[in-house]
Amino acid sequence: MIEPLDLSTFLTVRDLERAARPQLSPSTLGYFLSGADSQTTLRANRRAFRKWAIDYRILVDVGRIDTRTRLLGREVASPILVAPMAYHCLAHPEGELASSRGAAKSSTGYVTSTVATMPLERIATEFDAAKAVDAGPSAPRWFQLYVNKDRGITRSLIERADAAGYQALVVTVDVPIMGRRLRDVRNAFTLPPGMVAANLTDVAQGGKEAYHHAYATGRHDSSLTWRDIETFRTMTRMPILLKGVVRGDDALRAIDAGASGVVVSNHGGRQLDSAIASLDALPRVLEAVASRQSAGFEVIVDGGIRWGTDIFKALALGARAVMVGRPILWGLTLAGEAGVARVLQILRGELTSAMALAGCPDIASITRDMLVRA
Repeated sequence: MIEPLDLSTFLTVRDLERAARPQLSPSTLGYFLSGADSQTTLRANRRAFRKWAIDYRILVDVGRIDTRTRLLGREVASPILVAPMAYHCLAHPEGELASSRGAAKSSTGYVTSTVATMPLERIATEFDAAKAVDAGPSAPRWFQLYVNKDRGITRSLIERADAAGYQALVVTVDVPIMGRRLRDVRNAFTLPPGMVAANLTDVAQGGKEAYHHAYATGRHDSSLTWRDIETFRTMTRMPILLKGVVRGDDALRAIDAGASGVVVSNHGGRQLDSAIASLDALPRVLEAVASRQSAGFEVIVDGGIRWGTDIFKALALGARAVMVGRPILWGLTLAGEAGVARVLQILRGELTSAMALAGCPDIASITRDMLVRA
């Protein structure tokens, strides 16, 4: 009889990663781990956090730590979101159904990927059903959009997300073409038989043609421009955030195009190699947005977050929230929704501890003066 996995023995995200790696095929592990080309940006995302040290306060009443904050005008339980990632069924048979439940039960926001292996409507239903019954701050549920060359498919995705009650549309803008991930090329990565990107059946074929990996990589729209963002704004009630912004001038253009926020991101180091690290790009994006005094414009960051102190540093630099990617897949691989919940429990616990030890009883007290160059 196989003993159930005791998740309490995993104390860090790294513990979960070490245990998850042997459970995955070489092709899947390579897909989850890989960055573009020399993986310089992948490594830079982690190094960026080590450039900062926390300048902690003392003799502050931290008997109660409050991680609540606000996103797009809603109170949320913590400044952590599950980043949009493709193909969760590679990690666990229930895929995004399990990962969304794990997030919901942890009162954590969840961003569904266009290239999920479960339909966006089912993910929404599972997330909502798994939410804690005790009310409290909401956990947002957003939809990430890859823009397709066939704008009928793009419009259909936006309409479906709207109908399913997603609360924001996160448009990925840093994939005019796919970055070259050498592990995937060498492993000839493709989805296993029977697994598809469930939301991307070909509309022109009436849903009969599976939108598999090789097909999808040829359908990203490399002609996407700012005019398209303005057009999407007319298609939906959802606020729009642009994911993949690293320049201040582009953040300002996002405001002009009607976006409600940006995700400072280099796609986890998977697109342009030698691109700026996300955390390094964050201050200049925030400076540009502050110069416009754009009230309510959200700036979120992702890339390289592995510790609660990483989240603390991102918030101290001025991010409203963070998105966590690969760690979620390690938890999902090991124990489905319970593994995802354990990852989020670890990160939130580490953030809470960092806040207490730094003299920050709430998110608002995590300010820029809390950091010095290491």
